[in-house]
Amino acid sequence: MLNAGDTAWVLISAALVMLMTPGLAFFYGGMVRAKSVLNMLMMNFVALAVVGVLWVLFGFSLTFGEDSFGGLIGNFDFAGLSNAAGALVGFAADGPPPVPWPGPDALPLLAFCMFQLMFAIITPALISGAIADRAKFWGWTLFVVIWAVIVYFPVAHWVFSFDGFLGPDATGGWIANQLGALDFAGGTAVHINAGAAGLALAIVLGRRKGWPKDTGRPHNVPFVLLGASLLWFGWYGFNAGSSLGANDLAGVAFTNTTVATAAAVLGWLIVEQLKFGKPTTLGAASGAVAGLVAITPACGFVSPLGSIAIGVIAGVLCALAVSLKYRLGFDDSLDVVGVHLVGGLVGTVLIGFFGTTSVNSAGADGLFYGGGFGQLGIQVVAALAVLAYSFVLSLVIGFAIKKAGGFRVSAEHEVSGIDEAQHAESAYDFTGMGGIGQHSTFPVKHPAATKLEETKA
Repeated sequence: MLNAGDTAWVLISAALVMLMTPGLAFFYGGMVRAKSVLNMLMMNFVALAVVGVLWVLFGFSLTFGEDSFGGLIGNFDFAGLSNAAGALVGFAADGPPPVPWPGPDALPLLAFCMFQLMFAIITPALISGAIADRAKFWGWTLFVVIWAVIVYFPVAHWVFSFDGFLGPDATGGWIANQLGALDFAGGTAVHINAGAAGLALAIVLGRRKGWPKDTGRPHNVPFVLLGASLLWFGWYGFNAGSSLGANDLAGVAFTNTTVATAAAVLGWLIVEQLKFGKPTTLGAASGAVAGLVAITPACGFVSPLGSIAIGVIAGVLCALAVSLKYRLGFDDSLDVVGVHLVGGLVGTVLIGFFGTTSVNSAGADGLFYGGGFGQLGIQVVAALAVLAYSFVLSLVIGFAIKKAGGFRVSAEHEVSGIDEAQHAESAYDFTGMGGIGQHSTFPVKHPAATKLEETKA
């Protein structure tokens, strides 16, 4: 039986998660230099286009299709989504079944498919912050194509594809089923996955010119706060939407997302006050994202008090972790490792401490609720498995693209401005002369300016 309210909530949640990618673009875009902001916006925006096409062609099928190889990858039964259309327009007798989740109600298959697409889009977009200011646009685009196919789709199958989800006899991924790890909305498949890849690419592309003496000041802090706010807003779809229904569990996830994020902001600001003597706007925005990351895997399995604890711990640890790049020597431009990898690890592992079946009977009791070390060990194994797989494969992909000469811009273009070198545009007119014939953002005269001059003559 189709539940219209649940279907509406999932579709709204999908739209909220889609908004997170432009929000991430503003968050990252505000932190880079003025001459790199368009490139950063484009690196995020192109993920919408690339992954959107791949998901329909075969991504959804490889992620949620019947397992075809020991819990590692799905099949091609839903390639092209040709078998999914019947489920959307009345559940035709010869079409696929609706998604039986949760309980006796159902979702149209395409509603669930589009919700999960937005997760697939934002995950590679998160990686882009680690290589800001120095990546070629088409090299990055090629990386997104390959990485989505051989890293994200398999890992999402491991974590999100449950036995019996698309049918009574359907089998899914090994982390969700054989291992039994808990990840409500993507701490492993999204944040640890992206954070590990970000670390790999930071190593592959190397340091920016002048780093670490010149770290590059954020060119627009209001953009950063705007982006963080859009992320927080969209994250309600990310977390509460993962209940796949307008139900009590959605309310729990919504509440936990709110309080953990608020607590993480405070945790980060306290660290800044103690270390530097002043709390910063950039720190508040980064703390919010750290809390959102950490609560993502746990939001459906812990209590509000547990969420506050997770938020504070994430805010403190992520604030401390961002300085590791200076000690270890890798140039993670926008702290993808410190926020997403560390935050994802914190949230995933802390389920083993704060998880409680009083919130969700499908979860498990953590160490603080009498559950012992069993679930904690499972969470650690899941986190490390995803970290290792993503890091190694991302290194291989990154080095292959770099070897082909297609990943890092030249030193000249990095210094002069990656926006004009890669996109023939600049975000801002610094001359104050905005007339089309007087000033162009293009390195050569724009055809429209030439035509205007000819008309005047």
